[in-house]
Amino acid sequence: MLRAKRTSSTFAFALIAVFGCAAASAQTDVAASIYGAFSGTTTGNGVQQSPSNSAGALFELRHIANPILGFEATYSWNRNGQTYQCANGGCPVSVVPSGPLPPVQVPANAHEITADWIPSVHIANFRPFGVLGIGALLNQPSSGTDTQSQTKAVYVYGAGLDWGLLPHIGLRVQYRGNLYRAPDLTSLYSSTNKFTQTAEPMVGVYFRL
Repeated sequence: MLRAKRTSSTFAFALIAVFGCAAASAQTDVAASIYGAFSGTTTGNGVQQSPSNSAGALFELRHIANPILGFEATYSWNRNGQTYQCANGGCPVSVVPSGPLPPVQVPANAHEITADWIPSVHIANFRPFGVLGIGALLNQPSSGTDTQSQTKAVYVYGAGLDWGLLPHIGLRVQYRGNLYRAPDLTSLYSSTNKFTQTAEPMVGVYFRL
């Protein structure tokens, strides 16, 4: 009988400890970060497509219930101009002037909305975390003729670290990678239709709600 009571007490203590740790690790916050967007060149369909490198801003609404259950919604913006030019002798031929088309630069803005899974652990004032998500990437030309907007699915991955500086304010550093198909923003060239990646190292601040 005494052994059963001790077992029950130990089990109850373990449950309290588990739920206590989960509650201590819970976090809801909003965050703003700045980042650099660095993309690679793709080649396909006789076209070479080169995105511009630029700066951007990311806004996050995040809730972490425990180390496994963490989610966030994000919005980000950056300049995402595209340069199209002939590759491998496969470009279309213009009518006036005759001959291959010259390179075409399309200034554009990239608007991205994602929903991400955020696994994490809480160690003292630090919280390392992972990022895995999916969303929509709207590429919108900001000027020029013969242009068109295009929305692509985007797959997000990455990792980062929260560093609590004050009870409700902290520093967030992270790396996010975006994987998506190159956008077709001009009717003068076709898109390469190849998957490309954008690397986004970033730093920002978060505010715990």
